[in-house]
Amino acid sequence: MSVKRPVSSSLAKAFFYIVLLSLLSTGIALITLASSLRDAEAINIAGSLRMQSYRLGYDLHADPDKLVGHRQRYQQTLNSPVLQHLHHWYIPQDVQQRYGQLHDSWQQMDARLAQHDTQWYQQNIQGYVGNIDLFVLALQHYAERKMILVVIISLLGATGIFLLVFFTLHRIRQHVVKPLRQLMTASQQIQKGHFSYPPLNIHLDNELGLLASTFDRMSGELLKLYRSLEASVEEKTRDLHDAHRRLEVMYQCSQALNTSQLDVHSLRHVLRIVYEHEAASYLELVTDDNWCLQQGKQDPQRPLGSLPVNMQDNVLGELRWQSAQQHASIPLMRSIATILGRGLYINQAQKQYQQLILMEERATIARELHDSLAQMLSYLRIQLTLLKRAVPDENAPAHVIIDDFSRGLNNAYRQLRELLTTFRLSLQQSDLTAALREALDLLQSQTQAKLSLDCRLPTQALDAQQQINVLQIIREAVINAIKHSGASDINVTCVTDPDGAHSIYIRDNGIGMSTTAEPDGHYGLSIMHERAERLNGTLDIVSPSGGGTEVQLRFPHAGQPKRQPM
Repeated sequence: MSVKRPVSSSLAKAFFYIVLLSLLSTGIALITLASSLRDAEAINIAGSLRMQSYRLGYDLHADPDKLVGHRQRYQQTLNSPVLQHLHHWYIPQDVQQRYGQLHDSWQQMDARLAQHDTQWYQQNIQGYVGNIDLFVLALQHYAERKMILVVIISLLGATGIFLLVFFTLHRIRQHVVKPLRQLMTASQQIQKGHFSYPPLNIHLDNELGLLASTFDRMSGELLKLYRSLEASVEEKTRDLHDAHRRLEVMYQCSQALNTSQLDVHSLRHVLRIVYEHEAASYLELVTDDNWCLQQGKQDPQRPLGSLPVNMQDNVLGELRWQSAQQHASIPLMRSIATILGRGLYINQAQKQYQQLILMEERATIARELHDSLAQMLSYLRIQLTLLKRAVPDENAPAHVIIDDFSRGLNNAYRQLRELLTTFRLSLQQSDLTAALREALDLLQSQTQAKLSLDCRLPTQALDAQQQINVLQIIREAVINAIKHSGASDINVTCVTDPDGAHSIYIRDNGIGMSTTAEPDGHYGLSIMHERAERLNGTLDIVSPSGGGTEVQLRFPHAGQPKRQPM
C-alpha cells in the first residue's frame, strides 16, 4: 500500500491557503489604509482654501499691500503635493473633477484679483467657496468609501479563513484523529497482552492507513515473538544482574549531573562516584584548555587507559584511568566519557546562556541610558549653544561661565558614551581565549601599538560573570594603555598559579604612571577595582624596573578564599 495523500501535504495545503487568504485580505486592507494616510491632510488643506478665499477678499478691500503675497500662498496651497496626488488613476472621477473645477475657477479669480476688481470678487466669492465645499465633501466621501472597503475586505477575509479552518478541522478529525484513536485502543490492548482489538481502517490513502496496515502485520509477528521471549527472560535476567553494577554507577553519575547548574563540583562528583564503586583506582579528566580533574592516586606500574570525551562529534577532552580489570571497564568508561562529555557540553551551553542574559541586561541598561540621559545631555548641549548665541559678546563673565559649563557638559557626554560602549561589550562565546582575542583584534585597529595575548586560563573554571569581569578589566586596562602610555607593545598574559589562583598581567612599555590617583570626572580605575572585588581578588598597578606600567589582577578559583594583596 502506498501513501497517495500524505497528512503533512494536506495540512500544508490547508495552512497555505489560510495564510494566503490572510495575507491577501490583510495586504489589500493595508494598501487601502496606506492610501488614506494623507486624506486628513488633504481635507485640512482643502478646507483652508475657504479661509484664504475670504482673506483675499479682505485684502482686496482693506489691505491691498498683502494681496500679492496671499495670492502666492493661495496658489501654493492649491498646488500642494498632497492635492497633486489626486491626479492618479485610482482617484475617483468626482474628486478629480471637483479639483479641476477649483483650478479653473481660481485662474479666473486670480485674474480678477490682479485687476483689483472688488465688485466682481464679492459677487462671485460665495460661488467659489461653494466649489471648495463641494471639493472638501468629495474628499470626505472618498475617505469614507475607503474605510468601508477596508471593513468589507476584513469581513470577507475573516469569513474565508473561518470556513477554511472549519473544513481543515473536519478533515483532520475524519482522517487523522479518528484513526489515531483506533490505533491507540489497539495499542492499549496489546499492552495488556490481548492481541484481539477492533478492526483498524487500513483503506485510508494517507500515512495512517499505511500505519494501520503495518500495525496489523506487526501485531501478528509480535504475538509470535511474545511467546519466544518468555523463554529467554530468565537468560536475560542473569545478564541484567551482571550489568546492574555498571548501570548503578551510570545512574548515579547521571544524577550527579542532574542539577540546575553544572560546574566543576558536579564533574568532580562523577569521578568520585566511579572511584568509590571501585570501577577504577585512578581517574583523570583533561580538557583542551589546560583544565584537569583528578581522583585517586596514579600507579606508575599499571597501564593507563584513555578515551576521548566528546559530544556531537566535538572532542572536548580526554578521560584517563587505571583499573585492575582494564578490558572489563572499557564499556563502563566509554559510558562515563559520554556522560562527562554531555556535562562539559551543558556546562558550556549554560555559560553561554548566562552570558546572553548578562548581555541582554547590560544592553537594556545601555538603551535606557541612551534614551534618557544621553538624549537629555544632547538637548542641554543644543540649548547651551543657543544660550551662548543669545548672550551679547561684551558680557565676558557670562561667556566664561557658559564655556565652563560647556566643557563640563561635553566631558559628561563623553564619559556617558564610554559607559555605553562598555555596557554594549559582548561575549559571543564561552571560550575566554577566543573572546579576549576578538576584543583585542577590535582594539588593534585603533592603535599603532602591537597587542599580544598569552591566555592559559581554563575556561571551564570560570563562570559567565567571572569571564565578563575579566574581559572588561583587560579591555579597560588596554584602552588606558593605548590612550595614555604612548607604548609600542602591550602584552596581556593570563596564567594559573601553582596554588590554583588565577593571575592576569597587562604590561606596556610606555611612559609609565607618576600616580595612580584618578583625575576628577574619570572613574575607569575605580570601576576596575570594583570588578576585581567582584572576582574576590585584588588589582594592583605597578611600575616595573624596565619602565612602562603593569596592571596585575589576581583572583582565586571557586571555593578558594580571597588572597591578601602583596
